[in-house]
Amino acid sequence: MTKRTLAILAAIGATAIYGLNHTIAKGVMPHYVQAFGFIFLRVSGASVLFWALAAFGPREHIEHRDWGRLLLCSLFGMVINMLAFFKGLELSTPINSAVLMTITPIIVALLSVFLIRERMTWLKVLGIAMGLAGALALIFMSEDTSTNAPNIPLGNSLFILNATSYGLYLILVKKLIGKYHPFTLMKWLFTLAFFMNLPLTLGEFREINWSAIPASGLGAMAFVVIGTTFLTYLFNVFALTQLKASTVSAFIYGQPVIGILFALLTGKDLLTPMKLLATLLVLSGVYLVSRQTRRGFPARPGG
Repeated sequence: MTKRTLAILAAIGATAIYGLNHTIAKGVMPHYVQAFGFIFLRVSGASVLFWALAAFGPREHIEHRDWGRLLLCSLFGMVINMLAFFKGLELSTPINSAVLMTITPIIVALLSVFLIRERMTWLKVLGIAMGLAGALALIFMSEDTSTNAPNIPLGNSLFILNATSYGLYLILVKKLIGKYHPFTLMKWLFTLAFFMNLPLTLGEFREINWSAIPASGLGAMAFVVIGTTFLTYLFNVFALTQLKASTVSAFIYGQPVIGILFALLTGKDLLTPMKLLATLLVLSGVYLVSRQTRRGFPARPGG
């Protein structure tokens, strides 16, 4: 099996984990762990795992002038991004999160116009308009009678904040990706995120009643920490060594498909006509924007 084939399998694996994550993480919130307590587990677990992995990578020191950018990348990529996504998932539904997660390329396109003066084409404008229309439809027109989705509009709005924060991260981290080894970057990004998240997440983490969590709940939590937070970063890093970033990013279209199918098969969500229409608008918009933007941003992680 060639390295390219392995890279494609790695990208597929990362996409599958992202798609499953929406329903699996939702299944344990807030009954066994609240959103911010989950982030404590994710960030602390990933920090330990990446420090262990970094022992097998090159020894690098972060230049003094890069610490400010590294701090901002951690803030947008591992603090605001993760907090907003998991709180949104706690308040909304797996299908809404699976769809709105894919809006990041649209957010990146908008931010690029203002931050790096990227040229805006009419096709890109159309894509942005379609994507935002689908997102707004989910925010203001979604209805759900489930007691496990207590505030869908607020939850969906947090998904947009999540996508915006990650879009800023993608723009800021580009200069660091070409300068430092991925293991070096990840260990410091997650370490900084641990300390920034600590004041907000420690309280809910300490409220976890571990003895009341069944084996299935512990398995779901381990899946999120090891799979969604750690393995997906590894899979994407390996995929990017063999494939173009634009190729890896194309796998983003698989996320809502897997996420929606898994949520439906497990009976955790319903696909209403409004959700289906909004999904088509968002994915069409993302396609138009990505088709014009070949700027090589990394694939989008699942929160």
